[in-house]
Amino acid sequence: MSTPTRTQVLGLYKQFIKNANHFNDYNFRNYFLRKAKTVFRENRDVKDQEKLQDLYTSALKDLGVLKRQSLISQMYTFDKLVVEPLDQKLE
Repeated sequence: MSTPTRTQVLGLYKQFIKNANHFNDYNFRNYFLRKAKTVFRENRDVKDQEKLQDLYTSALKDLGVLKRQSLISQMYTFDKLVVEPLDQKLE
């Protein structure tokens, strides 16, 4: 497999953020958002092609797990926590 391009990596990052936002539970949602941002920031200066390919492959696997777990999360409802903003749409 060839080395992932910058566009592919940014697309992967966006998918992580999108899928993390699908969690109904506030704590899980914020954990996965923080985790994605931290991991991508820590590895943004990696120049070694082999290391970059390994990170990309690992991230694709993690994205698959995140997608499955976010779908499972949507099957259950949780009460809003005090720290979560309430949707106050007056229609």
